[in-house]
Amino acid sequence: MNNTIIKTDFNFPGQTDVYKGKVRDVYTLKNNKLVIVATDRLSAFDVVMPKGIPYKGQILNQIATKMMEATRDLVPNWLEATPDPNVAVGQACEPFKIEMVIRGYLAGHAAREYKAGKRMLCGVEMPNGMKENDKFPEPIITPATKAEQGDHDEDISKEEILKRAIVSKEDYEILEKYTRNLFKRGTEIAARRGLILVDTKYEFGKNADGEIVLIDEIHTPDSSRYFYADGYRERQDNDEPQKQLSKEFVRQWLIENNFQGKEGQILPEMSDEYIESVSERYIELYEKITGEAFVKSDISNIETRIENNVLEYLK
Repeated sequence: MNNTIIKTDFNFPGQTDVYKGKVRDVYTLKNNKLVIVATDRLSAFDVVMPKGIPYKGQILNQIATKMMEATRDLVPNWLEATPDPNVAVGQACEPFKIEMVIRGYLAGHAAREYKAGKRMLCGVEMPNGMKENDKFPEPIITPATKAEQGDHDEDISKEEILKRAIVSKEDYEILEKYTRNLFKRGTEIAARRGLILVDTKYEFGKNADGEIVLIDEIHTPDSSRYFYADGYRERQDNDEPQKQLSKEFVRQWLIENNFQGKEGQILPEMSDEYIESVSERYIELYEKITGEAFVKSDISNIETRIENNVLEYLK
């Protein structure tokens, strides 16, 4: 499992800053450029697992790139190029301090809150009488504050965002519109591949011209949840769990092993076999959502490969 990239330490020409996120390492260069390296780190419950997942960074980067291209007509985005399978280069933006989470179905965090008896999520009412994985009458937007590494993202309502002036009313309305349009397009793309886009999150920022643009990744298994459309109705009617492609299977495995990122809990050991199975699930999602065979990049020396490709691009 050595052939994964879990930490980076590059020094690119004109580099002014570096930020290490949960999964991505962001290198800021002069001229408002960002070089973002998608690592093989796996995060769940806001905790980064000690071992990397082979090809995960490549999968996330390549799905995000395809999805950015497929939505560029709806929403402007930050991306300019992908000089390496794990790298995206684009314009630096000032990120909004919230994530726009949109949910078409009662799943994941929303289902856990619902099960606990709550009917309001981020100021949005969830109808009575729903069961886990039921479709909402209309997709609901449930924003979250953007946490620093090690902290948990927190649910927040639109009213609270405006009251605390985290985002202006004018900007928030644009974010809402963009979120709904992107989710609609993502749903259509998923449907063509026999998938249901259950829920997802989008992040936005302002570029140097003050324009609101889509940043980060979109419609990847880390930022989204997918069900298989085939058999969905039957599984709901029979109260069976849905067959899904997302990071939720990792969360479920952690929950079964008594870990939810809470204080005092011990992170369970992931065996090489389990890590291999996670990698295979990510590859399966890539192929399912893009409709293309996944081509494994050369991972004999990922750091050198990335460095050479980025330097060549920056020339």
